[in-house]
Amino acid sequence: MGSHDFFKKRREERKTRRHGFKPPKANSFLIVTEGKCTEPSYFKGLQKLIRENVGGTVDVVEVPTIDIYGAGCSTGKLIEKTEQIVKNAKVFYQYVWVVFDKDDFIDFDDAIREGTGKGYHIAWSNQSFEYWIYLHFNYSDAALHRDEWVSKLDDIFKQHKLGDGKYHKNYENIYDIVNTYDGVNTAIRNAKRRMANFDEKKKPSEYDPGTQVYLLVENLKSYLEE
Repeated sequence: MGSHDFFKKRREERKTRRHGFKPPKANSFLIVTEGKCTEPSYFKGLQKLIRENVGGTVDVVEVPTIDIYGAGCSTGKLIEKTEQIVKNAKVFYQYVWVVFDKDDFIDFDDAIREGTGKGYHIAWSNQSFEYWIYLHFNYSDAALHRDEWVSKLDDIFKQHKLGDGKYHKNYENIYDIVNTYDGVNTAIRNAKRRMANFDEKKKPSEYDPGTQVYLLVENLKSYLEE
């Protein structure tokens, strides 16, 4: 190979590397959820609120980037799916959050450990995301099956005439519904109270009920306090 061809090849290699480089984007969030209904709808409600409030504030240089994916796959596959999304994304996200429940999956602790090892933030709930929703209204440290949390939410929605009077997973405006009585701040307080005694050395699967969704919500809500 002649010297001209050699340097031409090197230039092409550098050009390829430059096009493949993803510069880190400040204030950028990737949120990947296990469910395809309740969880993404909840965070899209918060996303909408942030865009409306932050976008209209002249002191803020840039509206945070918040991309939400409802993966709709099992816990074990969710970390793999997140890794694919991160790899194929056009930006290098500053924060990657994965949201999933224990439900009846036996790989719950493994998925948390694997995701954390990859540098992801894990917003887990034991047993289900419905426990986090319940904390918008009341505190509880009772270890209940996910179906029982749904039943309790049915009673609350009926009592307070929320939505159509019954809890559904497909409310697109679920964030606004549960925040009717300052519910989000209530949920954060209740979750912090419940998780105050959680030792990181414990297995999340053994801490029932429990949730770390408040960490993500509190992080996002900070943009509303600018």
